[in-house]
Amino acid sequence: MDQSKEIARDVFPFLRVYKDGTIERLAGAEVSHAGLDPETGVLSKDTVMVPESGISARLYRPNSAKGNRKLPLVIYYHGGGFFISSAADPKYHNSLNRLVAEANIVLVSVDYRIAPENPLPAAYEDSWAALQWVAAHAKEDGGSEAWLKDYVDFGRVFLAGDSCGANVAHHFALKLKDCELGQQIKIQAIAMIFPYFWGKDPIGVEVTDQARKSMVDNWWLLVCPSEKGCDDPLINPFTDGSPSLESLACKKLLVIVAENDILRDRGRLYYEKLVKSGWQGTAEIMEIPGEDHVFHIHNPDCENAKTMFKGLASFINQT
Repeated sequence: MDQSKEIARDVFPFLRVYKDGTIERLAGAEVSHAGLDPETGVLSKDTVMVPESGISARLYRPNSAKGNRKLPLVIYYHGGGFFISSAADPKYHNSLNRLVAEANIVLVSVDYRIAPENPLPAAYEDSWAALQWVAAHAKEDGGSEAWLKDYVDFGRVFLAGDSCGANVAHHFALKLKDCELGQQIKIQAIAMIFPYFWGKDPIGVEVTDQARKSMVDNWWLLVCPSEKGCDDPLINPFTDGSPSLESLACKKLLVIVAENDILRDRGRLYYEKLVKSGWQGTAEIMEIPGEDHVFHIHNPDCENAKTMFKGLASFINQT
């Protein structure tokens, strides 16, 4: 990159935006190949969901899966603050292989457009289109993806995601409550892993950790061109104009937070507000000691990650 170019926004250590409009990506753009993972026995493949727009996903299933025993389906939205990573990211690929093996599930990892090239709501639009594509397979004569038609129990469908992916799952659970798609596909439960919610006014550890508060502020302002800033309802579920959590379209919800995560207190607040909201489902919260945000993506083989995967597997298979 030309060192003489002026930087308009520096989102260290992930990317730089220059005043001429060019973007330099410094991390989070690595790509892995789908296929059989010999360590976990999980098979994956990439598929284009919507050819007109190029929306795609990476599908996972146990290689040992048999068509006569249908498996739960998890629709997964990856993290990355809406501006880095993809469904083909090696860190996500390795992590999701382990989750699929532990839980014995079929998983659809959605690849959505990211900012700043594609600011919000692009990621939500792509992710919703992906959900529509999946839902089409629940009908006897709908959809053509063999892995979904042959291996999935559409009576056991889950939404899951980490960080901004958990944010997406939250908004879709609200949107599904009173729309036609919510009648086509019933979401049994949602797993929100280190959910990315935020707000202008600091809470909890954010009050004293001003450096990380400012960092996350900067991330959100990069991806969402909104006059409301960090109090936009997309990122702050408790600001004016946000719908009540009472309307979540699922029976169960799991919130996972990490002790050292700057987003921890927002996840705790979400759980507390949900329990008090009048929602008729069952909420659980799991806190991982001594870990930071999305640690399981960076180190999926550590003991805490294994414990978390077991907890997720239990949550899915007992629903």
